[in-house]
Amino acid sequence: MKSICFYFQVHQPFRLRTYRFFDIGRNSFYYDDYFNRMIMRRIAEKSYLPMNEILMQQIKEYGNRFKVTFSISGLAIEQMEFYSPEVLESFKKLVATGQVEILAETYAHSLSSLKDPQEFERQVKAHTEKIEQVFGVRPVSFRNTELIYSDTIGAQVAEMGFKVMLTEGAKHVLGWKSPNYMYANAINPKLKVLLRNFRLSDDIAFRFSQQSWSEWPVTAEKFVGWLDKINPNEEVVNLFMDYETFGEHQWASSGIFNFMKALPGLILKKGTYSFSTPELLADKLQPVSAIHVPYPISWADEERDLTAWLGNDMQDESFAKLYALGETIRNGNDAELIRDWNYLQSSDHFYYMCTKWFSDGDVHKYFNHYSSPYEAYINYMNVLSDFQNRVNKKYPDTGKMFQEVLEKSGQIVKQISTQANDVIGEIATKAKTEIRKGEKKIKPVFEDIKNLSDARIKKLIHDMEAEDLVAALKDAEQELVNRVIPNMSKSARKKYEELEQNLKVKKNQVNQIRKTIEDKLRGLI
Repeated sequence: MKSICFYFQVHQPFRLRTYRFFDIGRNSFYYDDYFNRMIMRRIAEKSYLPMNEILMQQIKEYGNRFKVTFSISGLAIEQMEFYSPEVLESFKKLVATGQVEILAETYAHSLSSLKDPQEFERQVKAHTEKIEQVFGVRPVSFRNTELIYSDTIGAQVAEMGFKVMLTEGAKHVLGWKSPNYMYANAINPKLKVLLRNFRLSDDIAFRFSQQSWSEWPVTAEKFVGWLDKINPNEEVVNLFMDYETFGEHQWASSGIFNFMKALPGLILKKGTYSFSTPELLADKLQPVSAIHVPYPISWADEERDLTAWLGNDMQDESFAKLYALGETIRNGNDAELIRDWNYLQSSDHFYYMCTKWFSDGDVHKYFNHYSSPYEAYINYMNVLSDFQNRVNKKYPDTGKMFQEVLEKSGQIVKQISTQANDVIGEIATKAKTEIRKGEKKIKPVFEDIKNLSDARIKKLIHDMEAEDLVAALKDAEQELVNRVIPNMSKSARKKYEELEQNLKVKKNQVNQIRKTIEDKLRGLI
């Protein structure tokens, strides 16, 4: 009987407030409390709470035949405690059923495994203790931040006592092999390794609402059909994804919740599948071979590598300067410094500095409150400079390092400024050329809506009827739809959702309504 392993990642960072150069040495509170609270409350209402309720109902209906797995970072737990305690309670109730496994990971959702083995072990220990304190269970399975894995990382995880670890079933690692088996670490075979089936996982996580996809719409029946096509000799299908997939990345209007309500029952009805967790799979399955991963992999982007976090000079420089503080902070006992040290290690800060704006651009923009990677870098380095200043005052031997941080930061900021000026100059030249090509003002097109600010989108749709909005957005690109809908009032959105399923309009009507909207755009662009 083939096993299905559902695993969900839950993490939210403590996002930094706008921290200017002149704040250094004057104000050492770095976090945007309002924004962090707003994001957590929004995700709680749209994703965590409704999805937890669905899982609880399925556990009640199917008992021990249905199981799921979570990893919840220490920072996410802290934010639930601060901003949304009812979410944490709902997770506790799920774990209390005995049908949910909680994994260990780095406390801060950090990249410490790539730089500092001692810090990596410290964070894993801190996270394990937090999980035991909050949920009353001690994790025996492990997932690293963003499923980052290599042979050496896996070997260290094995030394910590974990029996199984999760990672990506990357094509460049597997070659002709299938991710649907149990594997073992190449250095220490005692550690078993479960590999994500990225195709089926991404069908839910990324392609579920992609109307341009040839397989859209995805139904529970269709998904079970895809499972049935897998070689019956293969042992396990690992479906790993962000928990925010449900209700946040894929909105409720996409049908994602109904999909998840129906899927477990259809899978179990087949009689050829069972749901399992990493711990149970480690006890049940033997590795078919070692998996050789000499260089770290992750589940991020098309490359499945580390370039989302460590792919440019800004990321590398800030990363190196941050971890140069590790030994000093660990040898001390300052609670506030350790708290900020944890928060500043979150991988998200380096993700915001990513300059990969090609095929994975939309992913990198999600929950990113910076206007550019350069702004993210400068803001982070300002915070890091103040943090280093505090470390230097507490532990004076770090003074020389602080001076190096400032000098190097100044050099990189100067380099960024020069590059930015060159780019701006090129853009200005191109703009002048286009203007000279004709005297008439370029007529806005419907797709220009996605480039408007939220305030202007609200102004545009304020006096529009819901029927016209439904018609205008019919078959529009998803990015545009995702810009408009959040700017509707609650009553308008409710009316929109009611009409969306049933309203039928002809193509010429859609074009006419869009033409009217384009006329209104003249005064907004």
